[in-house]
Amino acid sequence: MLKFFLPDEYVKSIYEIDVDKLIKRGIKGIVTDLDNTLIEWDRADATPELSEWLKRLEDKGLLVTIISNNNQKRVEHFAQPLKLPFIFNARKPMTRAFKRAIKEMGIKREQTVVIGDQIFTDVFGGNRLGLHTIMVVPVASTDGFWTRFNRKMEQIILSKMRKKGMIYWEEKNE
Repeated sequence: MLKFFLPDEYVKSIYEIDVDKLIKRGIKGIVTDLDNTLIEWDRADATPELSEWLKRLEDKGLLVTIISNNNQKRVEHFAQPLKLPFIFNARKPMTRAFKRAIKEMGIKREQTVVIGDQIFTDVFGGNRLGLHTIMVVPVASTDGFWTRFNRKMEQIILSKMRKKGMIYWEEKNE
């Protein structure tokens, strides 16, 4: 049961993801969360650093789709200036938005990676489909109400994983 909540990789930020390694693995598309993964949940627009990172992905031929549980106004305001496809009200960890993103990118599941900051939405949703999952440290130390609740539950799951010796990344990334 716990394995469904365990990401394949764990990094401190999206900028630490080894994109060339993903490409060598055959990854062609990235399904990414928005809030506290790409930018703070209360920041409206992309930072220059994020815009540059997304441009590097595009230059390397990687497709990117944002899937967010947030509302249309929030996600659209962020994604449109960057010309990124997006799915709002995704209802993660339900798999429908993940499947839709993969279909719209025109790639296969094994060519897809999921990036997110939450175990119960991003990692669990991606793992349910057998996708490669990368968990990042949230970019903000604050969260909205429901996310704060999820974070408390995440701590329980992470504690169980630690006790079972399932977590290896803390030693590498601390």
